[in-house]
Amino acid sequence: MRLINSVEVGRERIAQLLSKKSFDEIELSERIREANKKIFGRDLSAVEIVRLIVGEVRARGDDAVFEFTRKLDGTMLDAKNILVDENEIDAAEQMIERDIKNALERAAANIKRFHEEQMPRSWITYRDHGSILGQTIVPLERVGIYVPGGTAAYPSSVLMNAIPARVAGVGEIIMCVPSKSGAVNPNVLYAAKLAGVDRIYKIGGAQAIAAMAFGTATIPRVDKITGPGNIFVTLAKKEVYGHCDIDMLAGPSEILIIADESADPIYAAADMLSQAEHDPLSCSIVIATDEGLAHKIAVEVERQLKELPRREIAQAAIERNGLIISARNIDEAVEFANISAPEHLELLVKEPFTVLPKIKNAGAVFLGAYSPEPLGDYLAGPNHVLPTGGTARYFSVLNVETFLRRMSVISYSRAALLEAAEDIEKLARAEGLEAHARAIEERR
Repeated sequence: MRLINSVEVGRERIAQLLSKKSFDEIELSERIREANKKIFGRDLSAVEIVRLIVGEVRARGDDAVFEFTRKLDGTMLDAKNILVDENEIDAAEQMIERDIKNALERAAANIKRFHEEQMPRSWITYRDHGSILGQTIVPLERVGIYVPGGTAAYPSSVLMNAIPARVAGVGEIIMCVPSKSGAVNPNVLYAAKLAGVDRIYKIGGAQAIAAMAFGTATIPRVDKITGPGNIFVTLAKKEVYGHCDIDMLAGPSEILIIADESADPIYAAADMLSQAEHDPLSCSIVIATDEGLAHKIAVEVERQLKELPRREIAQAAIERNGLIISARNIDEAVEFANISAPEHLELLVKEPFTVLPKIKNAGAVFLGAYSPEPLGDYLAGPNHVLPTGGTARYFSVLNVETFLRRMSVISYSRAALLEAAEDIEKLARAEGLEAHARAIEERR
């Protein structure tokens, strides 16, 4: 973990440190490269691997899906056992601890209530001479949600993806999740039942994304794919975009914390580690307005790190992407935060609501000492599928509108068209589109 003083380093250097690599530039670990070399016969980049997998699934369908699932995940699947059946879901529900079940149900209720408030409306307005304009809101017919299942199971991601889709009125929701020896985590299955998922497939990785994008004999083609995943999943979503829609390119998890003199270093350190334990590529940053506080947080991170069950992962993330910056004041801290455009932004400051209007780029903002990032991950209600890698500059949090389309409605009476005819004809001819102009003239 690096400690940096903005006065000594300068703003330009800080901006460089906070700028994010593109997804294409993320390097694979030596272990993963060697494993993939054995599978593919040569050393390939992540982009090359994904393009190979996507191309094979598009060309060969189920055969390629099953082949890559066996080679990459070590799981033997076929058309008979790829789909989770009702008996598996019922058995999973019986296996879940009562307190976990209750927590998932409360989380589902909060998420549903929050997203119901996001629903836009269809509308019609009447103008002069009988013209009618408006828009209609139409849900997507079928969506696919991806749920990670590599180093951990994420029932919360099921709820966050599927519930907004169900609230939006999507016709069918299918889900892909990696399985271990053909079994899916019981908590994940129960979350899918709560959220109203229609079909669950036991596959993950780039092959799952390609299968949903192009369709196979077993897996139906979807209109949109949502949900986070590892670098291979993210690059696969990028590769299939255009054949179907995607929510965003979600990379490794991030947190940026702005802390002033009122912040508790124990809280700040705990929140840094809450993201670091996700993945060795996760990014945890604190921008402190007090140099002494910065040093206290660094010490506290090292102390808490020793006690974590996922210490190896968290430590790798902290060593690689852990950063504590000492800023001159709160305005400089906000400037740096907006440059970073983090997935999660915490304001551990005395008056967070006075700072909030200055925040321009973030996936979600958590205000005050008692609004830690895990609150948003699990229970508060707002979605936790957020833009990463600096894409919060132009991507939004996953929401109900992710699963909706807007269609314009236009209806003119003859009188209304005649009033507009001359302007339309002039504009059409100015663009060299004579047939457009004549389509109006014929109605005079």
